[in-house]
Amino acid sequence: MAEHRSMQRGALLDAARSLLSEGGTEALTFPALAERTGLARSSVYEYFKSRAAVVEELCAVDFPVWAAEVEAGMARAATPEGKVEAYVREQLALVGDRRHRAVVAISASELDAGAREKIRAAHGGLVAMIVEALGDMGHEQPRLAAMLLQGVVDAAVRRIELGAAEDPGVIVDAAVGMALRGVRG
Repeated sequence: MAEHRSMQRGALLDAARSLLSEGGTEALTFPALAERTGLARSSVYEYFKSRAAVVEELCAVDFPVWAAEVEAGMARAATPEGKVEAYVREQLALVGDRRHRAVVAISASELDAGAREKIRAAHGGLVAMIVEALGDMGHEQPRLAAMLLQGVVDAAVRRIELGAAEDPGVIVDAAVGMALRGVRG
């Protein structure tokens, strides 16, 4: 029985990812989750009390996986500059990924404090890694530089998601170039 419950929960989370990546947070409703999974709406409520609870669990499940991929890319880099480049490239490589699209939709949405805190904590781990690399490059204000660098990444994510005129590869290279030139000060 426990195994069945965890499968249902997994199916609900997967349906939530799809709904979020297709239509943003407005698309994530209990009727839509019920329809996608073939569960009765009342059953959906047995697993999650609210939309925020679904989002919070998605964050708890997906953010660490996503962060680990970025972290692994940074760990493979031999220099602080290489770490900065990996930080940008790895995040942008995940843009087409449903998990990432869900995470972006979640970040943009009105969340309860608990879910926002979880997102901040996961993001904080990534930011801490890049702060260290920026410090190693001799940056005087590595925390500030890290926040601004993330702004460049976020802008590139939005540009790619919009299906902008430029090829995604061009956007990624421009973001990397801007990041590296910018962090060298």
